[in-house]
Amino acid sequence: MSKINQVELPELGGNVKRERLARSWSLEDLAKICGVSKAMLSQVEAGKVNPTIGTLWKIAAALEVDLNLLLQGKKEVLKCFEVGRSGDLPLLHENQDGEVTIKVLSGKDLLGKLEFYHLTFAEKSSLSSDAHYPGSEEIVTVISGKVKVTVRDRSTILQSGDVLRFACDLPHSITNHASGNSILHMIVRFPAESGK
Repeated sequence: MSKINQVELPELGGNVKRERLARSWSLEDLAKICGVSKAMLSQVEAGKVNPTIGTLWKIAAALEVDLNLLLQGKKEVLKCFEVGRSGDLPLLHENQDGEVTIKVLSGKDLLGKLEFYHLTFAEKSSLSSDAHYPGSEEIVTVISGKVKVTVRDRSTILQSGDVLRFACDLPHSITNHASGNSILHMIVRFPAESGK
């Protein structure tokens, strides 16, 4: 009699739970969407039951994932792969004449932790900001053009390729000094204890 090698079972429960939590859904939320009871979902995630293909199909459809994703065995999971298409990026700020526009490049899960922006300044335009959360910093990189950054009584002129890191928990401003548009990337880093 030959010995049959044990086949590693898929991490079904963990896969379902991972996908559910990635959407910030409770078990009740998923139950309402897929039509599978909360008790059954809880047992599936805990690995206490082997659901039917029909039940799995409902769960996968509710999560909008391929059934194979839920049936994957143990392997390293790609924790983040978020694409932001140019036309879909949120516009955070645009003053009256479109002189300064700010697009949000970082995902919503980074809000209040590490925020990334794309700024476009029209000729002679300026952006003034009040003090941010204590201990926060900004890192400004000039992609093209020339700007003046002022933080209280200190200022500097930055040109294409220049980078400035400064404490932004003080009033500060950025003014375009180019003849034409200036384009910047800005990172705002908040302290871990900000509680945001």
